[in-house]
Amino acid sequence: MGFYELSVEQANGEQLSMAEFQGKVVMVVNTATGCGFTPQYKDIEAIYEKYHDQGFEIVDVPCNQFAGQTPGSDEEIKEFCSLKYNTQFPQMKKSDVNGETAIELFKYLKQQKGFEGFGKGAKAMAMSAMLKTIDKDYKNNPEIKWNFTKFIIDRQGNVVARFEPTMDMKDVEKCVASLI
Repeated sequence: MGFYELSVEQANGEQLSMAEFQGKVVMVVNTATGCGFTPQYKDIEAIYEKYHDQGFEIVDVPCNQFAGQTPGSDEEIKEFCSLKYNTQFPQMKKSDVNGETAIELFKYLKQQKGFEGFGKGAKAMAMSAMLKTIDKDYKNNPEIKWNFTKFIIDRQGNVVARFEPTMDMKDVEKCVASLI
């Protein structure tokens, strides 16, 4: 199964087929409204506005699996994001990205791009320390580690990059720009 054969449930209950994004660059990201990384919405929206007209799309999947940091309803999440960060990209239905209840889209993405580390710096060290208490083997499995993990899919439907939430958003933008 390839990226374009998958779909995800939108907040309105309708299915969004990834086939609609053929020929476009796509970022799939699991998000949260009450996380230390939530301000990344600002950078994600800026990248969306800069490259959307050139064929860039975002699939935002709110997730409450990480410390319960997305407690609201789909409607509350959308309202929060549009009022606080002026997000214009579509948000999907709040969904699980890990475990038996993970949606197929994230199962596929994790198979394509496993965990490669948090990078460098204080946030990376803090995430590593925290995850060691949750999952001693976290470095050796592809599971999503926290909110705001981003997957970049090229115009041919290949998953070309995975960015952990601790990675610099400038690097995310460079990756997107290189594919546009």
